[in-house]
Amino acid sequence: MNHKDLEVWRKSIFLVKKIYKLTEKMPDSEKYGLTAQMRRAAVSITSNLAEGSARDSENEFIKFLYYSLGSAAELETQLIISQELGFLIIPDEVKDNLQKSRQLILGLIRYLKSKRKY
Repeated sequence: MNHKDLEVWRKSIFLVKKIYKLTEKMPDSEKYGLTAQMRRAAVSITSNLAEGSARDSENEFIKFLYYSLGSAAELETQLIISQELGFLIIPDEVKDNLQKSRQLILGLIRYLKSKRKY
């Protein structure tokens, strides 16, 4: 399975671009703090999708899907913190894209697990 064929990968690439643009508004004091963490988490979602899809087994792919899911939760937390601290107002488009990406990752995990032969 090629990662570029996955809807979730395409949505996650869109999310990375939105996060980079959004974090440009962060204070300079957060350049190496929340800004860097949010960007890494967003990139990690897509990177783990790509790496997992290139692995030799569905079990390994599932493992990397969980890593992507963890990065999505991390990014969501960082977005909430940034908003709570008054650094950003998170657009609904970003919230919706992140939520949809998480749903797609979970759906892909469920699908791959259902294909397992015991």
